[in-house]
This record gives sequence, C-alpha cells and structure tokens, in this order.
Amino acid sequence: MAAALLPVAEAQQRLFARAAPLAEEEVPIALAAGRWAARDILARRTQPASALSAMDGYAIRFADLPGPWEVIGESAAGRGFAGAVALGQAVRIFTGAPLPPGADTILVQEEAAREGDHLALAGEGPLRLGGNVRARGLDFVEGDVLLRAGARITPAALALAALAGHATLPVRRKVRVALLSTGDELVAPGVPLEPDQIPETNRLLLAAMLADLPVELIDLGILPDRLDVLEAAFRALDCDLLVTTGGASVGDHDLVRPALLAAGAEIDFWKIALRPGKPMMAGRLGDAMLLGLPGNPVSVFATATLFVRPLVAHLAGAADPLPRSHMVPLGEPLPANGPRADYLRAELVGGSAFAATIQDSSMLRTLARATCLIVRPAGAPEAKTGDSAEILDIA
Repeated sequence: MAAALLPVAEAQQRLFARAAPLAEEEVPIALAAGRWAARDILARRTQPASALSAMDGYAIRFADLPGPWEVIGESAAGRGFAGAVALGQAVRIFTGAPLPPGADTILVQEEAAREGDHLALAGEGPLRLGGNVRARGLDFVEGDVLLRAGARITPAALALAALAGHATLPVRRKVRVALLSTGDELVAPGVPLEPDQIPETNRLLLAAMLADLPVELIDLGILPDRLDVLEAAFRALDCDLLVTTGGASVGDHDLVRPALLAAGAEIDFWKIALRPGKPMMAGRLGDAMLLGLPGNPVSVFATATLFVRPLVAHLAGAADPLPRSHMVPLGEPLPANGPRADYLRAELVGGSAFAATIQDSSMLRTLARATCLIVRPAGAPEAKTGDSAEILDIA
C-alpha cells in the first residue's frame, strides 16, 4: 500500500525541526538590512535624549499664558539655549531644538506677535501644558527592546537601531545555497537548440526568488542524467542547503534520489499532498539540508515558495519563516478540490481573485501573469463567487 502523502504544513514543520539556525555573527549595520536579528536588540540611548520642540515658535511656561513675554534668546537643533526661562520670558525655538530649562510648552509662531524682544499672544495659543513638545524618551528609552530575536531587519528597523546607538548588529551568517538542475534535454538560455532540447530556467528562477534573502548562491550548473556524475557532485558538496530541480520522480531517468542515497544522504520525506509539486523530497546530506524539487517550472515556483524560501529564512534566524497569507473574495466559482492542497495561479482584479483557466505546471506564461496563488485545502468543497479564499501574494 502506498504511503500517505505528507500535508504541506507537516512537511514544513519537519523541515524546521531538522535544521537549526546557523551560527551568529556581528556585521556592520549598513550590511544588516534584510537579515534577521540573532538576539534582542536593545536601545543603548534614550530618544529624544531631552525634551524637544515639535514646531517652530517660542518656548514658554504654560503658567505664563496669555503673556506677554520678553524674548531672551534662541534654541536651534544642535545649538540649544544656554540659559533658563524664568517668569515672563520666552526663547525663540525651532523644530527639533532642545527645550530650555524652565520652559514647558511651545507657542507656535503662527499664534505669536513679536516686535523686537516683545512677544504677545496673537491666537488661541497652546491648549495644554506640554503642547507641541516631544517629551524625553518619546520614541524609546535606554534598555528598551527595539527588535526581538528572529525579527526581520527592515530598512525602518535598521534606521531605528542606528538611532539607538548601534554600529553593528547580531545576525545569523548567510545561508550557502547550492543550486543544481538535471536533465539531458536542458541547455543554457540563449544557446541554439536541437529539436529535443529546451532552455534551462529553474536555477534562474530560484536565484531570483532568493535574491532578497541573505544567501550565498553556489551554481552547480546543469548535470546530465547519469548516476555517477550526480553522485560525484553530491559527494563534493559544501553548502548549508542543496536544492535540485528535476529527476525527483520515479522514472527510469529520475536519478536524483538514488544518487543522493548513494552519496550518503538521508531522505526524511518524499512526496507532498500538494499540487503542483507532489514529487518534492527533503532530507540531509552530511551537514547540509537538501530539497529535491520537481522539474516543471511552476512546480519549482510553488515548492520554492512553500519550502525553499521558508527553510532559508529559518536557517537565517527568522522567528516566523512561513509565507504570509490573507483572505480575499473569489471573483468566480471554483470546483471542489481533491486530496492534495492546490495552489492556483491567479490574478487580483478589483480586490477579488480569479484563477487562471489552465493550471498546467509547465506553463510559465500563466505564472508570469499571476499576482497571487489561491490556496485550496485538500478536500475543499466547491466555492462560490464571493466566497472568502486564502491567497499568497507573489507579485
């Protein structure tokens, strides 16, 4: 009796359980964008370090309203007023400038009338104590956790860490990913084709899908359907993750699995309850994780979305490595689904998802037009127009 196909979610969790995040390293902050924090990142200073003006105007004491005041000086960003504000006094102040001692409120310049050093109220004035003032520590105080371990270091997070006093950040080292395609029919893009040849696209596709992740790619090229050549390549491997495409099924020329076993690999699971991408395999080869993807390009895209990218993110320290999904209405009905989860190429039009008419896994043109994948769980009943559906954004 054939073994039951492994559900997608279970296969993902088994992958993560077999592979620990890579070693930690400290990198200059300018090189940390797109990485994941290996440890909690704490504020090393308070921001703002002192109370600042949020507007151009005059620093006053709220209790002195409605004035008048004597202007005794000026406070600008990086050049604060050296004295203090006493009863009936005001200091000209600019946005981002430190609030002088004694002052507690900003009278904005649009509501002030000044002649020489004489200042009077010309409008409603501030309505509360501390109006138009950015309090000390408004953004963060020293010791605050700004980024949790496992969080992605986005451009905004990078700027926040710099503002908090960091010149370097702790991250996991980059993931060394080896890419290999198999198939006697494959040739490099642009090479003149014989009648039984096609351009190889899968490594190009995978490299582009990993471009935003912290990886070092190792291109092992196109290898022929020969057991000895594949086994030799696998034995010489030095990487954190091997990703093969093609040769993962059970045909006479599908030699990836036997070559991996001959090279000493352990296959953890093989065949997923997934369409497209059922023949995917996963395991370990020495210190490296391995993923054997099918050869059809759409199957490669689907399995890379669900397994390759999440595994790379997990190795790189992501606390939440799985792709994010959200719910949208269907633009048209969908039939009941079979025993495998289906990831349908689709487009979002007017906020609704429309699945492509033909879902053949060899059709790259349909994939290139798609903006999302509609997730149809195994055994899902017929869906009507307007029913809510889970989607993964891919464009």
